[in-house]
Amino acid sequence: MTTFESKASINKPVSEVYQFLADMNNHQQLMPENIKDWSSSTEEAHFSIQNMASLAIKMDSLTENAEIKIVSIENPPFHIELKWLLTDVSGITEAVLIISAELSMMMKMLASGPLQKLANHQTQKLTEILS
Repeated sequence: MTTFESKASINKPVSEVYQFLADMNNHQQLMPENIKDWSSSTEEAHFSIQNMASLAIKMDSLTENAEIKIVSIENPPFHIELKWLLTDVSGITEAVLIISAELSMMMKMLASGPLQKLANHQTQKLTEILS
């Protein structure tokens, strides 16, 4: 498993950040511009990455005000997991996004840069939206 991590501090209570992330409909706001054809429910999302692949993800597990785990479904090109870890630090929420992907050596060379950019983009957008 290859992992990519990004952190953000958000001046909101952990419960508010958790409620936002626990609804898959809100995740569209965190995605970069090359994500197209987004459709979602509270628990699943389907979308395509421009000029690449179509993906589907779903909520796998939720630990209230602490962790949200999202996994790929429907035969993805590689298995991917997005895990949000939330911690209350004196009324400020520290949010950590960890993206884990099962990548072959070739895929690792191609996907490592974009996956790290995705992690950074999502934590930055989360901070912008909730600040």
